[in-house]
Amino acid sequence: MTSNAESGPASGHGHVGASGPTRSLWLHLLKLSSAASAAGLALCAVPAALLDGAGGALSSSAGGLLVMLFFGISLLVGHFVGRSNPSGAIGVFVATYFIKVVGFAAVLFVVGAPQWLHARWFVAGAVTAVVLWQAAEIFGFSKARLQIYNDPEPKETPDA
Repeated sequence: MTSNAESGPASGHGHVGASGPTRSLWLHLLKLSSAASAAGLALCAVPAALLDGAGGALSSSAGGLLVMLFFGISLLVGHFVGRSNPSGAIGVFVATYFIKVVGFAAVLFVVGAPQWLHARWFVAGAVTAVVLWQAAEIFGFSKARLQIYNDPEPKETPDA
């Protein structure tokens, strides 16, 4: 059967293979999101360097890398816990989130802001990383093949 909406090859003549669930979803999302955020941080560092020198570029990179570390930990937890205990992964996500928020806040308050840090570039890098990370995750999830139902078991036929 062909469609007369567009010209092209006739449908139904190509090989269509079976498609199973996405392998290692969390690691795939980690790679995809990290690449998108890193590219955004590289672009954000250019105006930061032009306007405020190396301190601006380092500040934007530090803000973005902090966000990437924060989100990356969650995806790694999802990968390792989700394989062995898929139903308990949400609970572990919540516990990890709480530990990350308290831990990152404690580190930021104890260490404080270094002299070279430009606050607006730090925030710009962090916002850039968050937006691109989330967009890449949404894109990655939209392309994921998640098996919702178990495959049907073959019916046994009685021997005659």
